[in-house]
Amino acid sequence: MNRRKFLSQSALALGAGVLAPQMLSKVLAQSGTQANVPLSLFQEIGKKGGTLTLPLGASPQSFNYFSVIDNFAYTVLNNVLDRLMQLDPLTFELGGVLAESWSFSRDARTVTVKLRKGVKWSDGVPFTADDVIFTFTEVAANPNLRGNQAATLTVAGTPLKFEKVDDLTFRVTSIKPYGAVLQALTFSPILPRHKLAQFNPLQDPQGFSRAWSTNTDPKEIVGTGPFVIQNYTVDQKVALVRNPYSWRRDPQGNPLPYFDRLEYLIIRDPNLQVAQFQAGNLDQVPITGAQYPDLKRQEVAGAKIRVLKGTTIYTSPPHWGFNFDAKNPELAELFRDLTFRKAMQAALNRTRIIEDVYNGLASLPGHGVAPGTFWYYDTRAYLGKYDLQKAAGLLESLGLKRGPDGLRRLPSGKPLEFTLTYASDSIPISAIATILQNDLRQIGVKLNLQGIQQSTVLSTATSGNFESIIVAFGDQPDPQLRKDIWQPGGQLNYWHRSVWPDKGEQDPKFDQMFGWEKNIWEIFRQAEQLGDQTERKRLYDRWQLLFAQNLPVIMIVKPDAVAAGSTRLGNFFVRENRIIQSNFSMFER
Repeated sequence: MNRRKFLSQSALALGAGVLAPQMLSKVLAQSGTQANVPLSLFQEIGKKGGTLTLPLGASPQSFNYFSVIDNFAYTVLNNVLDRLMQLDPLTFELGGVLAESWSFSRDARTVTVKLRKGVKWSDGVPFTADDVIFTFTEVAANPNLRGNQAATLTVAGTPLKFEKVDDLTFRVTSIKPYGAVLQALTFSPILPRHKLAQFNPLQDPQGFSRAWSTNTDPKEIVGTGPFVIQNYTVDQKVALVRNPYSWRRDPQGNPLPYFDRLEYLIIRDPNLQVAQFQAGNLDQVPITGAQYPDLKRQEVAGAKIRVLKGTTIYTSPPHWGFNFDAKNPELAELFRDLTFRKAMQAALNRTRIIEDVYNGLASLPGHGVAPGTFWYYDTRAYLGKYDLQKAAGLLESLGLKRGPDGLRRLPSGKPLEFTLTYASDSIPISAIATILQNDLRQIGVKLNLQGIQQSTVLSTATSGNFESIIVAFGDQPDPQLRKDIWQPGGQLNYWHRSVWPDKGEQDPKFDQMFGWEKNIWEIFRQAEQLGDQTERKRLYDRWQLLFAQNLPVIMIVKPDAVAAGSTRLGNFFVRENRIIQSNFSMFER
């Protein structure tokens, strides 16, 4: 049966009653709801008890959020630490977490934030504005910490100013209006001052980075989140239990989380993760479009699983980057040439990748912004079409002629070959790498595949130890939150490291930039200083156009959101084409 036909027929066969269990009754509609978390997380009122078991693709490098850039550590810590605000998973509207309310001054340069009353850390110590001030001024904005977020906490080269008003109120002031200030405040989880100030992050950043290592006594790692770490078995499991001081409540006022325990089993192989899920050893598993049809067939056939798909701004669109500062000077010169990058774009078969790699569960990407959001500017026309003849012609125009062996020759006479570094433990990325290798061979380019662990891709990119690489950065609802990636000179702008600022300097090396890079840098500088969202969008539209025209990296596709979970999980569902789930609102039926 045709794949698309099967998927649509299976959805009809299951019907709304199975994919969306009995809706939460009148409680959600009552204005007197006692929930202090988004109502969109609930389809039913849950019950207390049980263990939620999930996979983790690699061991966490640390339990210190700001000492590493590690999505696996963040996955664990997002259950332990809270942010000030969050986006509603259904509406994407900003709502309070540790923050209860906020207000702006008339000049749009100051925001005053009131904190939630009665919140305690998991060791019983009251949460106050001192914790917020410590987190932002000494840790998050600290450029000497690897996981710092200084870029989003700086306007016009000047850090945001944080001041305590009283125990439950603080004030943030910027030197100029900052249109993304609230979004910037969502980025940093709040840390306990009474536990971490002793490590002096400003005076001794290296010493602070050693705090909360994976061999730390879990009792020392406290948070305001729904869970706390109970123990960590190296390379095997991270076990968490309910935070005894959890402040979250469901619509009936019941304490959250519903589950007593949360366990992450460290399973590196994504195929093995699915196998463990099918065996009943995992309650939920992230899947790819390639895995979706088979699991969906099993669901239709009566397996006790639910397989969901939907859209989201957050799925990470992979892109193909080239090292403008490659160690081989001939390759560096070639990678810097826009004609070459246009040739590689023409050799990228997005249609095949969407159909064969993601089983149709992906779409054309934006250039740095998720399609369908306020900030998105439609640049799809610049993606072009898959055309190997055009790609070959562009390479010919660069003087890269084929040799007797069919490979093109660099000016030195050496064959045109370079390495593609990719995550070999990612099913879709591995498939994309193979497709690229085969298609480039047809136009006389030898692509040598170098598979590495997914957990090391970002560090490999930012170290400059690659020739070309596939990287995936998650989309965010405001381009300012991705300034570190897309503004030349940012610490995640890995493909052109020679423009990075010298140590101790703020400004990048403008004399090393292309003209279009200077334009992009200036766009981000101007946009961050505006309070007018329409004007900010106009500037970011221009950035997306420059991105599409100059291809600092080549965007590949935007995956849909897909996930599989046991039928015993409540509050795991799809609403308005969005997958809704949260570790603190799901429960065991």
